[in-house]
Amino acid sequence: MSPASAPLNRSQRWIATLRRLVTSWWTRQSPSRQDRLATLGPLISVLLFLAAIISAFWYLRNEEIERETESVKRDTEIAQQQIRLRLIENQEQLVRIAREVVTRQIDAHEFSAQAQAFARERPELTHVTWLSAKRERRSSVGAAGFQADGLMQADGDDPSMPRPNQSNAAAIAFEAAKERRQPVYSPPFTDANGTTVFQLHIPLIDRGGFAGVLIAEYTVEALLRYYVPSEVATRHSIAVLDARDQIVSSTVTPMPGQGLRRTSLLHDVPLAPALNGLVLRGQGWRTSIGLINNALFWLVLALAGMTVWMLLGTWRHMRRRTQIQNALTLETNFRRAMENSMLTGMRAMDMDTRITYVNPAFCAMTGFSEADLVGRTPPYPFWPTDRREENARLLQQELQGKSPSGGVEVKIQRKDGSQFDARVYVSPLVDTKGKQTGWMTSMTNITEAKRVRDQLSASHERFTTVLEGLDAAVSVLSVQPPELLFANRSYRLWFGADPAGHALLAGGQLSGTTSRHGELDGGADEVDDYSGLPAEALTDVGSDPREVYVESLAMWFDVRARYLQWTDGRLAQMLIATDITMRRHAEAQAALQAEKAQVTSRLMTMGEMASSVAHELNQPLTAITNYCNGMVSRVRSDSIDKEALMAALTKTAKQAERAGQIIHRIRNFVKRSEPQRQPAHAADIVEDAVELAGIELRRRNVAIHTYVAQRLPQMMVDPILIEQVLMNLLKNAAEAIDNASLPTSRRHIELRVVPKHSAELGGQIEFSVTDMGPGLPDEVLARMYEAFFSTKADGLGIGLGLCRSIVESHQGRIKAENLYNGALVVGCRFAFTIPVTITSEHLRQEASPGTPGGAPRTEPTAP
Repeated sequence: MSPASAPLNRSQRWIATLRRLVTSWWTRQSPSRQDRLATLGPLISVLLFLAAIISAFWYLRNEEIERETESVKRDTEIAQQQIRLRLIENQEQLVRIAREVVTRQIDAHEFSAQAQAFARERPELTHVTWLSAKRERRSSVGAAGFQADGLMQADGDDPSMPRPNQSNAAAIAFEAAKERRQPVYSPPFTDANGTTVFQLHIPLIDRGGFAGVLIAEYTVEALLRYYVPSEVATRHSIAVLDARDQIVSSTVTPMPGQGLRRTSLLHDVPLAPALNGLVLRGQGWRTSIGLINNALFWLVLALAGMTVWMLLGTWRHMRRRTQIQNALTLETNFRRAMENSMLTGMRAMDMDTRITYVNPAFCAMTGFSEADLVGRTPPYPFWPTDRREENARLLQQELQGKSPSGGVEVKIQRKDGSQFDARVYVSPLVDTKGKQTGWMTSMTNITEAKRVRDQLSASHERFTTVLEGLDAAVSVLSVQPPELLFANRSYRLWFGADPAGHALLAGGQLSGTTSRHGELDGGADEVDDYSGLPAEALTDVGSDPREVYVESLAMWFDVRARYLQWTDGRLAQMLIATDITMRRHAEAQAALQAEKAQVTSRLMTMGEMASSVAHELNQPLTAITNYCNGMVSRVRSDSIDKEALMAALTKTAKQAERAGQIIHRIRNFVKRSEPQRQPAHAADIVEDAVELAGIELRRRNVAIHTYVAQRLPQMMVDPILIEQVLMNLLKNAAEAIDNASLPTSRRHIELRVVPKHSAELGGQIEFSVTDMGPGLPDEVLARMYEAFFSTKADGLGIGLGLCRSIVESHQGRIKAENLYNGALVVGCRFAFTIPVTITSEHLRQEASPGTPGGAPRTEPTAP
């Protein structure tokens, strides 16, 4: 064998082995899979062919884009080079002129001549100007080469003039040239004519000092027009863009009302040597689309697409047929499994009412097998003997289509003789051609459901009986539309069937409800205030009970309301209104009795203090008598002058005023009036109480020490009632000290008023009365607030109980405690609080009572 034939035989063996493997794999595939693969083979071949054509097209298009991109880049750089050379040439000429100006080889007149010649040859310049170091114009030449006296005026509004203390482009370039001592290009800006320009500032350096600048102003539009080669402008669009990427000028002028269309071939270079934020951009378009217009390409593409479409359609058709076969098999298996597992009994009958099919559930319900039922005609074996005629009538009614939509309730007898309640639904069986072939009957055991329904009916009846027997009015009103859904007997007795009673109890008005006169309260503009609100959140929220007075019934109701979800899903409000008219009358009577008790207590206090008050009034009256007798005697003897008489009369008036004040305070204290809360200061209440209590304290030889913190907040209280509490506590403390016959060192009382604050009660003012008496026994501390309990032989037992009622009516608290020195009782302390708003300043005042912020006072012991 030759060496050349050896590799050939080896490749043939590989090909034969590969063919055997492919044939073996192909024979192992199922016929449906072979069909799919046979369809996918041509499809893959056509797709590969189409991919090759598209790849070739894509490659040619990319080469075209690269060539056009290189052309745009080359033309853009040519335009940049031309503009760059022109700017450098102009800059060198201006530097030469600036050198002659600095060396004083030329004056302003000669500068104007040179500048005119320079500007006439350069149409891109708008003007050439010589400014001094103080920004004064020495000379200015316009674009046409003539003297321009109207340019660069210091007192004008020309944006090209670099004015001091401004941040325009010209001023920035002027300062940069002055600082760097070299030529500087300004940022682009709009001149007085609305043209986009930039300036070149050439500094004038005279002996190391800054002597001014030469300014050459360029128009961007002229630079493009004169220095972009015509062949470049013919091939591509050249534009100048500012720092915000906005086109300043372009070689292509768009049509009026149309912008330049955006291109995909762009090349940007800086406008050298200016480097002032301007960018030179070249734009190109693809000019050749011959490949796309090639008919052969489109013909190949269309044929390939049609082949792919036909192959895909064939593949989808085969796939759909396979899916339909699989779905049919699955549907058959599913229906069989569902019929075998469902709890509803299914029975099919032909047009002669012969049973043709029963499912396992039907057999399980009746106890008969499929063989016992299939082929049977009425009467069926599961019909009770005593109900065959009735069941036959119901069957005919169902076959005639006269049975109700909710089915028919029938009695079914099992094979063992037991019976159960069932609900039967009958529907016609129709084949694929729309022709009826029989009836399908479904049967459900409703024995348990019927029992539960009967229980629910009985429960509902019991519940309704309870609601009807309540003395409270119970009503349920839907929110939208307002409709009375339920009302018990009490509600109907008081308000009838009118939903306005519900609104009256709820404290609001109904929209869209019908009044007693049949008129619609709402209107066409009815708005659902609860639209969009989640019903679950509303039903979880209740409302606080309210007391409502119904004027038409002259009754008071305690109303409790909450939102709930009604049985049909609507949001509704339920109200329970309890008649509290008798309770309100009892509370009014109790308040009246409490008021009388308060007045009685004050009268009793003043009765007990009668002797002290008489002694207190006797002193000023005696003094008045003595003063009057003395003045009468001295007047008779003609031994008194006018000044002495005026002094005696003044003293007499002061004593009369003192007696009047005592009587006025006593009258205000015992005067009966309605409790009235008003803004009051603790210091004023303490002063009035101490003045009245001082009479009793002096009689009992007891001193009082008071401390009232300054800058206390106002209280909303009845001042007379709070004064009554303080009077009662001070009098009790004085009696305890006097009855115990304590020595002088312990015969004093301390009254303190300070601000307090706690997390539980918040801000409050505390009044405390502390004595050095014998204290209170434990059994007295436990019962001292009870009505008619007293430790005094002649006491009525209403003082401390009344004090507690007064304090609690002001939302305050009162407490009593003994003071101990070890195990020995050394005094007693009564304290009550009134809630107020406390600030940090008040608390600091409380923390330092010894500071000048307080107001201590001591009432000395009477001799």
